[in-house]
Amino acid sequence: MPPIEDREGGFTLIEVLIALAVVAVSLVAIGAVVSTNLRGVAQFEQHAALVAAQQAALVTAIPDHDHLAPGSYEGATGTDRWRVQASPLGAGWDIAAGKEGWVPELVTLRVQAVSGAIVELRTIRLARGAR
Repeated sequence: MPPIEDREGGFTLIEVLIALAVVAVSLVAIGAVVSTNLRGVAQFEQHAALVAAQQAALVTAIPDHDHLAPGSYEGATGTDRWRVQASPLGAGWDIAAGKEGWVPELVTLRVQAVSGAIVELRTIRLARGAR
């Protein structure tokens, strides 16, 4: 076996520095991906909480068809604020005096979180007309 000279026995300083640079760039890239994922998860959690607050407000904030009337209703669910706005949908729903009928109402539910995020839902509900 031939003897190994000292010059061929290890890495040069340049090779070590290049290896360290590659490792550093890899760690920075991994950190950026993790940071982006954490922000995405936080936004998703905020949106899910806002949708849950909207569902709670949808069930509790909008009056039933016997009490739904055009106008605005406001309140809070936990730390989130909600606002319901009801208005007749279209025209020509006049009900003769002394008669009962159903009038479609456009109901807009808007929920705003403490963070300022907003979610809005529009639906149609039937309300009792003139009684």
